[in-house]
Amino acid sequence: MNALVQRLISARKAAGVSQEAAATRLGMSRPTFIAIEKGTRLVKPEELIALADLYGTTLNRLVRHSSPPAEVAPHLRAAAESAGEDVGVEEAVAKLTEFVDDYLFLKDRMNAPGGPAVPPQPARPNIPVERFAEICAIEQRRTLGLGDRQPIGSLRKTLDEVGVHVFIDGLNSKLAGLYAFVNGFGYCILVNSGHPPTRRRWTIAHEYGHFLFDRDRPGVDYLAPMRRKPENERFADAFAAHFLMPSAGVEHRFHDTYLQKGDVNVGDVLGMADYFGVSLMAMVLRLEALGLIKKGSWDGIKATGARVRDIREESGLQSLDEKESVEIFPDRYIMLAIAAWSSESITTSQFAKLLRKTVVEARDLASSRSSLVDETNGFRSSISLSLSDSVVHKERQSA
Repeated sequence: MNALVQRLISARKAAGVSQEAAATRLGMSRPTFIAIEKGTRLVKPEELIALADLYGTTLNRLVRHSSPPAEVAPHLRAAAESAGEDVGVEEAVAKLTEFVDDYLFLKDRMNAPGGPAVPPQPARPNIPVERFAEICAIEQRRTLGLGDRQPIGSLRKTLDEVGVHVFIDGLNSKLAGLYAFVNGFGYCILVNSGHPPTRRRWTIAHEYGHFLFDRDRPGVDYLAPMRRKPENERFADAFAAHFLMPSAGVEHRFHDTYLQKGDVNVGDVLGMADYFGVSLMAMVLRLEALGLIKKGSWDGIKATGARVRDIREESGLQSLDEKESVEIFPDRYIMLAIAAWSSESITTSQFAKLLRKTVVEARDLASSRSSLVDETNGFRSSISLSLSDSVVHKERQSA
């Protein structure tokens, strides 16, 4: 019963439904509904069905025997108490908790092995935090095989490979993201899907900085900057800058442009920003920090009132396509869900609910992830793959 109560509360908060609205839906008084959430009044089967529909969840999720991962909520909520204004933090925390809960359900259903071992936090030397962030960024790029110059193609997929779970979904516009290290699950990040791709990439890199610096102190990343940033926020910002825009790569790109044209203008800087997958503001500030352009350049650009769209058109730069995945769940989760559905460990309805899609959309996604493209002899054709089939060539198997 305790697990059911916790799941009912978590589902209601994730859906952003008030106790009053839920009580009205069930045709009861608010005190009676509160008694259900306190566990002093049993919830009837028909009430469970109505609540599952109201919360946009499933009966299967509500009646799971295990409790939802309670570790996520208290720390994040405590970290957000000082913000004062209600910007949907409670709903965002409940949503992240639900995502982690579903991930753990799939891993348990498929007896999936644990993810990659969590690396220890880097030892902090007695140096300024910004310098420490730069050292960590360089080391992380080396560890992840990213080199010291090239941009990061898909940051989300890169971190997914090392066991950092990045979820992307709608949040209040003033929230950039949430981050938490959950015992028995690992480090997870929830990013606002309503923000542009460059902002999402920055948020993911910023939250990864928290993973390295203070993973034991989960929190909330607000869009509006703090007036006086604490040490952990200064580290995360500096880490994101060095991680996404490595000094050697930025300097090489800048000098190469200057040698070719004899000058570097705002349009060229926007092209550099596109190359590294960051915003124009982030790139200008990075160039300022490296001493490649004069301080205050970003303030000067802002003062002109020029829009990025106008600069892009005037410079002949094409609009960027969406490069980062906007699926709610990371690849490992999606493939685990497809494997569970293919092996009939979950029903089609469960499969769709776990992916937050319609049945048709879920089937289409499974089909697209279970095929390869064959381009032999100049023709493109889709090769259907079953997740349980061997990919080894038959002749090699017989040999």
